[in-house]
Amino acid sequence: MFIIMRWHHIFLLPLIGLLIACPKTDNNSPGKLSIGVVSYGDSERSLERYSGLKKYLGSELKSIVEFEPAFNEVQALEQIKRRRWDLVFAPPGLAAIAIAQNNYVALFPLEGLQKTRSVIVVREDSEMVQLQDLAGKVIALGQPGSATGYYLPIYNLYGLTLAEVRFAPTPKTILAWLDSEEVTAGALSLDEFNRHRTSFPSTKFRILDSDSHNVPTGAVLVGENIERNQQEMIRDKLSQVPPSIAAAAGYIPNDRLPDYKYLIDVVERVTPIAERIKEKPAPLYEQKP
Repeated sequence: MFIIMRWHHIFLLPLIGLLIACPKTDNNSPGKLSIGVVSYGDSERSLERYSGLKKYLGSELKSIVEFEPAFNEVQALEQIKRRRWDLVFAPPGLAAIAIAQNNYVALFPLEGLQKTRSVIVVREDSEMVQLQDLAGKVIALGQPGSATGYYLPIYNLYGLTLAEVRFAPTPKTILAWLDSEEVTAGALSLDEFNRHRTSFPSTKFRILDSDSHNVPTGAVLVGENIERNQQEMIRDKLSQVPPSIAAAAGYIPNDRLPDYKYLIDVVERVTPIAERIKEKPAPLYEQKP
């Protein structure tokens, strides 16, 4: 009996030590938090940008925090539709879709220009003078999910039949295709146009058309996979983050949320129009039954 009891004690001691060493976790904290961002191919820089926030949330929530960069909006949309991301740092187009179609909730606005526009640009030497002139031409759009590069330009080009629509993986690619004269026109945001045009010093561009609506900034979204009390805890921790970490991650903890109503309406109206957009030629109007 004495021998048996000693072996029991020997077995239990390491187990007791493990239990004592395990940190206490908050029952309201998610055990794992997956956060998605759109990196446009610069994954390493994106991960570095969010490293402070990752460490902060991991410590405050006592959770495993993972950041997952998506190359463009298409990849991000797929993750959103599958609800693979608990939090999303979403540009405006993605934010509108995720809120309207996938039950995501906006927590905080992202930093960005408050009055950026969707523009369609051509080369300075182009003969195009109005949108109707693009009928029968090859144009470049952004990826589905982009407000300024996809939804708004399709909405504004309604009724035209184009020779072909090409989809650029990044906004800079659109200007590269214009530079090499692979396309006649391309759509992107005014902010992106001004940022990337200097990369092509030998080519001058001009704006053919500018959408009249200001595009809202993006937002930090939380998905329905996170329980309500956990959502509130995450909101609380994100609102109390040190200013330097919030600035690096690109969101504003104390500002009001953007209004996505108009953008959601545009997405809903463009969706049936875009069903045949990959055809050659590409009719930008709904097919009659």
